[in-house]
Order: sequence, then structure tokens, then C-alpha cells
Amino acid sequence: QVQLVESGGGLVQAGGSLRLSCAASGSTFSINDMGWYRQAPGKQRDMVAVISIGGSTNYADSVKGRFAISRDNAKNTGYLPMNSRTPEETAVYYCGALRPPDFYWGQGIQVTVSS
Repeated sequence: QVQLVESGGGLVQAGGSLRLSCAASGSTFSINDMGWYRQAPGKQRDMVAVISIGGSTNYADSVKGRFAISRDNAKNTGYLPMNSRTPEETAVYYCGALRPPDFYWGQGIQVTVSS
């Protein structure tokens, strides 16, 4: 089992920055991809950014150039600095981790961008 705990959420003004962290614990060996996903009210959960164990990254088009996912494998922690936020990005942000054959979710953290 892998447990994921997100931190760093909260309220930020439009145009501002915020950094999310995701701490993994438990059976963290062999975690492959770590990623961030978000779900706005009434909408589906969408991928924001994913990083492989080797450092390869993939971003949603809407965040390219503004978000920069990273991870510290020694600390089993992932990070998502987010710049130039917009009110439309208000959502619950979830950390996800792939440890084959299972995928694990954090409990989610609220990020609110005020206009």
C-alpha cells in the first residue's frame, strides 16, 4: 500500500503562485509515475502534470509553461509549483502515484484562485 498526502493548497489571487507537495509513504519502492490531477465542481478529474521515475514529464496543454512538476525520489515527495493562476483553475487537486499494478490517490487538497 502507498499513502499520499498533499499539502500547500489554499487561497491565491489570480496571477499568483502556489506550490503543492505530495508526500508518499508505505510501500514507496517501485513507484513509477507520480502526477497531479484536478477536479473542479461538476467536472471530471483531469490530468494536470505527470512525471516518471526517470524525470520525463507530461503536461496538460493549459498549464504548459506555467507549472513545473518535479520529484525527489530520495524523499518520496512530488512537487507542483503553479504560476500565473486563473480563477478557472479553482479545484480540488489530487496527487496520484502508479506502483504497478496499482494506482493510488491522495485525499485531495482545495486550491481556490480568487479574481
